[in-house]
Amino acid sequence: MPRYCFTLQVRPELKDEYVERHAAVWPDMLAALAATGWRHYSLFLREDGLLVGVVEADDLDEAQQAMAATDVNRRWQAEMAPYFAEIDGRAPDEGFVRLTEVFHLETQLESHPTTAEG
Repeated sequence: MPRYCFTLQVRPELKDEYVERHAAVWPDMLAALAATGWRHYSLFLREDGLLVGVVEADDLDEAQQAMAATDVNRRWQAEMAPYFAEIDGRAPDEGFVRLTEVFHLETQLESHPTTAEG
């Protein structure tokens, strides 16, 4: 399963409110994410507002397009937009800066099996 990582910048002065909003995401938003192929989706927030997302999806571009077609996503993105800096008028889910994976433990272990010594 492909894994993806992305960053966004939450406005530091809105960080606490952003966290509160994500403590109780709308049930229909959660259902839409699951239905459109977002799996093992997590968000991590640094003190200065750097947001790091990690998600598994068969194809993140397709999953994003499927979400973009939902009414709940349009409403959620409109409500979340004020929390973000540096998205240049785009919806937050269109402003992701994807990161390139350079290391994955399980992949390397599969490529180089080790013998347990004991």
